[in-house]
Amino acid sequence: MPDFDLQDLYAFIALCEHGSFRYAAEAICISQSALSRRIEKLESALGVRLFDRTTRSVTLTQVGRTFAPRAQQLLADFEDALTGISDKMFYGSGIVTVACIPSAAYYFMPKVIAHFRQRFARARIKLVDTSAGNVYSAVQNRQADFGLSFLSSGESDLTFMPLVDETYQLICRHDHPLAHLPSLSWKTFFEADYIWLNKSSGNRHLLDQALGDITARRPAVCETRHVTTMIGMVEAGLGIAAVPSMALPEGGNPALVQKPLTDPVVKRQVGLIKKAGTELSPLATELEQMIIGLFRP
Repeated sequence: MPDFDLQDLYAFIALCEHGSFRYAAEAICISQSALSRRIEKLESALGVRLFDRTTRSVTLTQVGRTFAPRAQQLLADFEDALTGISDKMFYGSGIVTVACIPSAAYYFMPKVIAHFRQRFARARIKLVDTSAGNVYSAVQNRQADFGLSFLSSGESDLTFMPLVDETYQLICRHDHPLAHLPSLSWKTFFEADYIWLNKSSGNRHLLDQALGDITARRPAVCETRHVTTMIGMVEAGLGIAAVPSMALPEGGNPALVQKPLTDPVVKRQVGLIKKAGTELSPLATELEQMIIGLFRP
């Protein structure tokens, strides 16, 4: 049997995610030298090189890319096993992992987690804020108990429970020339300096389908992957942006003006994603029901 332990796997996954010994070590609260020793121990135990290292970068080898999802699954299975035991022995303690789109993770989920922790002080929440496609993958691969994302074509072994239909809104600074308008058409939107989402974004895919033949006359000032990044760019005065309602705080962002986007009104349906036929732990069920209750009082 290969001679390595779970801490070596956690070190491996951290380095995969951060691509830097410095940031990976900070993420798991150990020194860079300790992280390096764990990686070397794992490579020695497996008899393979998992990373190619240069003075400027750390990248996975082909073997490392193959091993990474298996290591993640092994750790997820181990944590699920511990959570299951903990839930049965000490109801109200344990770990719940939720995969969530960033636009819901920024304002919505912190309030949910704070409320949940008031009821279950010993509970731990792992929030995986990632793209819509990765939310589906995390749930499908059992790396998350459930997910919160918008409706996708989806896989047959996943279920989607719709919670809310939200519209895309224009946001701009108070001093922007469009700030005084009651609403804005998409055609006018694309005539202004705008910030847009790149093609790797699930929101971009949804918008491209919904807008059909409406195209921009000029390229975007900047493209980004996440809606939350767009908001920061609008606050900095780089232009206007279109964001889903959930990406904004209740009562609006005091630094920005929020207006309806029309012709057409574009909506996305956000809901809970679960693995079909999978029973959640008691603690995960409590969190799931709390989220549902916020939309269906």
